[in-house]
Amino acid sequence: MHIPKKGLRSLGIAESYSGREKSTLAGVVMRKDLILDGVAFSRVTVGGMDATRGVLDIIQALDRRDINVIFLSGCVIAFFNIIDPREITACAGLPVICVTYEDSAGLEGDIRHHFPGDTQRLDAYRQLGERTPFNLPDGLTVYLRSWGISVEDAGRLCMAFTKEGKIPEPLRVARLSARAVHGFVNENSP
Repeated sequence: MHIPKKGLRSLGIAESYSGREKSTLAGVVMRKDLILDGVAFSRVTVGGMDATRGVLDIIQALDRRDINVIFLSGCVIAFFNIIDPREITACAGLPVICVTYEDSAGLEGDIRHHFPGDTQRLDAYRQLGERTPFNLPDGLTVYLRSWGISVEDAGRLCMAFTKEGKIPEPLRVARLSARAVHGFVNENSP
C-alpha cells in the first residue's frame, strides 16, 4: 500500500448505539484528501453476536474494489457485540485497523458480569489481542489493533486520515452518519 498517495481510499465504520434492540452501523468511503466517496448502512443486534456480519453487509453493499483499508471505531460495539477483524480481513482481502480512544484494563470482567457463562463471546474478545498505544503528532494518543497491516503502518494511516483531534475523518463522518440515520429510523419505526 502506498500511504502517501492522496487517492488512497479507506472505509470507516462506526455505530450509533442508544440502548435499544438494534444499533446502526455506517460505512463511509473517504479518500485520503478527505473527499467523501460512498456510504452504506447496516443494523446489528444490541447484545448480539452479529457485528461481523453487519460490517460485511456494508462491504458487500458498497461493492467497491478501490478501497485500500478498513477502519473500525472499536471492535466491541452494541453492548458487547464483538467484531471479528480476522474474518473481515479474510473476506474482504483488506487490512483492518481498529481504533479506540481511551486506555482501559479491558472488558473481560464486564463480559463475565453481563453474559455469565458465555465462553464464545469471551473467546471472541480475547482473540482481539492487546491494543497498541500510538501517539499522534499533536500529543493525543489512540489505541490500535491491526490485521493485515503492521501497527506502524496502521499508525501512519491514522495520522494521514486525522486532521484534528484523534478521530480519523472516515470514522468521525461514519459516526455522525450512523447517529443521523439511527435517530431517523427510531423516530419513524412503528
